[in-house]
Amino acid sequence: MTTALAPSLSAADRCDRCGAQAYVRARLHVGGELLFCAHHGREHLPKLREHADIQDETERLAETPPVAAPEER
Repeated sequence: MTTALAPSLSAADRCDRCGAQAYVRARLHVGGELLFCAHHGREHLPKLREHADIQDETERLAETPPVAAPEER
């Protein structure tokens, strides 16, 4: 899988199956692209690998967000 296909997916990119935030992009060799949430990506990408270039950003789901500094009272 590669991430060199296009800029990172954003919160505005939505899964074509369910509308959740997309973390996987499949750019079809015949043209066009499909966006998937992590769940639907795992379900459909094994079949799509031979027909598309895959951009998988599901590792972002495991990232720990930065913690804000505690507020002073």
